[in-house]
Amino acid sequence: MKLDPVTLKLFVRVLEEGTISRAAECEHIAAAAVSRRIAELEDSLQTLLLSRSNKGVTPTPAGLELLYHAKALLNSINTIETRLKAYVEGQNELVHILANPTAIIQFLPQPLGLFSRENPNIRVQLEEHTSVNIVQKIESGKADLGVFTDLPYEAQIDTYPFRQDKLILLVPKNHPLAGQQSIAFEQTLGYEHISLLAGTQINYQITKAAMETGIPLHLRTVVSGYDTMCLLINAGMGIGILPLESVAAYHVPDTVIVELENDWRHRNIVIGVRNRKELHPAANVLLNFLLSTGSTATSTTS
Repeated sequence: MKLDPVTLKLFVRVLEEGTISRAAECEHIAAAAVSRRIAELEDSLQTLLLSRSNKGVTPTPAGLELLYHAKALLNSINTIETRLKAYVEGQNELVHILANPTAIIQFLPQPLGLFSRENPNIRVQLEEHTSVNIVQKIESGKADLGVFTDLPYEAQIDTYPFRQDKLILLVPKNHPLAGQQSIAFEQTLGYEHISLLAGTQINYQITKAAMETGIPLHLRTVVSGYDTMCLLINAGMGIGILPLESVAAYHVPDTVIVELENDWRHRNIVIGVRNRKELHPAANVLLNFLLSTGSTATSTTS
């Protein structure tokens, strides 16, 4: 059995886009070539990875399992390439930044792209982690900057307001709640939820909110990213709380967005550093750049 990065990248892209044709357009190759690679991958693994219909494709259970591992492997390959490229090019200014899925999907691509163009001698190494892990790693000095959703913590780090986002309820079209314009979270607790892993702000928030009502939270499954959440909700496996802008990033035609009425639907995204006075120059340049594109609110020190 041989798994090559190109095929895995195409497999991930197909699930992100929802159809083989859209994935082919994004990767600038023929749809037939993508279809052939996916078929060869299924043949090699001796299992069906995609369920195909006239609406597009959805992952089978085996496909979801491969999606988790494929994304992790591709991220590792990108990290290796980034680090080794620095040696070839003789660059020595590296900023290590950690960010949660919300920040990576909604808020960081454009400013980081602009920063890289304006500061070609500063390399940015970006890694995805949960908010809890980011706080811990920043405090222990394992990264320069962290971008995460604000949540209670006891770490001794400095934080700076960066962005705000809004949580919504995503439900399948045929779900009993699909006809609601807005809803309080406690009204969703009679249904099975799909959530991000423990350690994420969303998992913390919905668990806390459920405990406060005294009504059990029924988690059908927990996943590592918004993309998988959207795929499962689109397939009718449950409902989920996630950021509004993250839903727009994925192909979920068989779902309905329902507004949340709870005050905690509005969330603060912050940038954290261990100690701003100890940041090396390149990291401080990036921090100042990100703050100049984000919130103008005052900073806090924890």
